[in-house]
Parts: sequence; C-alpha cells; structure tokens
Amino acid sequence: MRNSILERCFNALLTNGAFLALVMYLIIFIIYGISQGSYAVSVYGITVLFNNSIVIAIAAVAETFIILMGGFDLSVAGIVVLTNTLIAVQQGAGVGGALLCLIIAIGVGGVIGCINGFLVSRIGLQSIAATLGTSILCSGIALLVLAQPGGYVPDEIAYTLTDSIGPIPVAAIIALLIGLISWILLRKTNFGAGIYALGRDRTAAELSGIATRSVEFRAYVMAGIFSGLAGFMLSAQTGTGDPHLSNSFILLTFAAVAIGGVSFDGGHGSVIGSIIGAGILALLQKTLFSVGVSSFYTGIFQGSIMLLAMLVGSLSLIISKRRAVS
Repeated sequence: MRNSILERCFNALLTNGAFLALVMYLIIFIIYGISQGSYAVSVYGITVLFNNSIVIAIAAVAETFIILMGGFDLSVAGIVVLTNTLIAVQQGAGVGGALLCLIIAIGVGGVIGCINGFLVSRIGLQSIAATLGTSILCSGIALLVLAQPGGYVPDEIAYTLTDSIGPIPVAAIIALLIGLISWILLRKTNFGAGIYALGRDRTAAELSGIATRSVEFRAYVMAGIFSGLAGFMLSAQTGTGDPHLSNSFILLTFAAVAIGGVSFDGGHGSVIGSIIGAGILALLQKTLFSVGVSSFYTGIFQGSIMLLAMLVGSLSLIISKRRAVS
C-alpha cells in the first residue's frame, strides 16, 4: 500500500513539468546561493535575476500558446527586435512617451500575430514557413528603422520597470501578471481548451465542434501581443534599441519552453513551466559565472538541461498514456 502511494506520487511529479522545473530552479539556486552568500537573497540580487529572465519569460509565454497547438512560431524574435527598435526611435518622453511605447508594443505584436494567424489558419501555410517569413520581414524592417544600436527609451520605462517596489522586483510583478493572465486564458476559457484540444488531436477537435481556425488565429494574435510585450521589456532592460538581438533569442525561447516541460508534440504543458524555464536559463548563467566556469561552457550546460527536460517530458507522456489506458 505504501509503495503504491509513493509510486502514484512519483508518477504525479513526473507528469508535472512546471513542478519539475521549479525543483530544478531551486537546486540551481542553492548552488548559486552557496557561491554568492547574502548577495543571492538580497533585494538587489533577486531583482537582477528577474530582470535577466523577464524578456525570455514573456517570449516563452508567447511561444507556448503556439507549441501547445502543435505549431511553431519563429517570428517571436523578429517581433521583439522590431518592437525594440521602434520604441527606441519614438520621440515621446515622460509618462506619455511610456504609454506610447506600450501601445507600439501591443500594436506591432498584434498586427504581426494577425498576419501569422491569417497565413496559417486561413491560407493553410505551415507554421514554420509562415512565421520564418514574418520573422525575416520584421528583422529587415528593424534594420531600416535603426541600422545600428542606439536610440532612446523613456526613463519611465528604463528605470521604473527594472527597479523594485520595496523588496519586490517590478519584473517579478510583471512575470506574475503575465503568468496569471495567460494561465487564465489557457485553463479557464473555451479558447484555451481549444488550444489544448488542437494540440492533442486536431481531427478530434474539429469533430467535437471546436472552431479550429478561429482558435488558431486567435492563438497567433495572442502570441504576437506577448512577443510585443517582450520587446517592450527588452527596451526597458537595454535602454536603447538594437536590430541585431534576434540571432540567438529564438533559441533561448525554445529552450525555456522545453525546460518548462511543454511538449513539442502539442497538447501538454503550461505557461508557468515556460516562465520558470526562462528563470532557469538566467539563473544557470549567473551560477556558472559565480563558480568560475567560462562563458564558453554556458551553451553546453543550457543544452544539456534542455535535453534532460525533454527526456523527462517524454517519460511523463508515456506515464500519462499508461495511466489513461489503465
């Protein structure tokens, strides 16, 4: 009886990608804390960690909407960079300038998301091909907007969003809000149920009466908006615009999603896991630096953790299917 209870608990833990990601984060944080001492738990130290991970975290949320449907969105990085450059060249200042930047982020992301959704859900293009095209388009426009790194981001964005309110980092509040909003959309609405149904079995979803094209279109719009918000936060982090930042950005986004336990086959995972996965990537980089490991090895460790997470995810799917059969 006791072994049976332990086995059920173990199986439940294995099938919860977000929980496993959280355990992984805590293990790495302990190592980081040992190497950094009191700095690791100071307000400044925690704020730096959240600031380093918030952009990838929001981008990972955007990507999660599409991967849960069984698709891929390669335009996330392009939207982030285009938004960043447009914000950097706008002439507004003060609170008005900050609001204008937010409108630019949501507007640009929403428009590109609509284009992606139209190409995939209405025209029938493969998601990889369609979003690769829009990503290249966004990167090209970003270079026209700002050929070299530069520009200006209002202080109300650059300073306020990277600061803390008492002991709580502003980036942590933003991550919580983004996570809560996206979790509600995916778990508490028919739209979210449709996304999961599409990822598990598109044919079955269509036969059950789900408006699959509508769900797919709206998912790309939401992914575009979240990508635009990631670009908004990138502008806050850098204080300038840079049209060349998309080179490795998409890889880190996919890594965060994978580490967070989201299945690339679709239908399994959560945005909470993706957010934690982004945190793991940032924390791992800080930890390796703090213990004296060369930055050349960062990619090796990140890739290893990503592969490990995907292997555990595959095992969890097997366990879930066996439990469903039994």
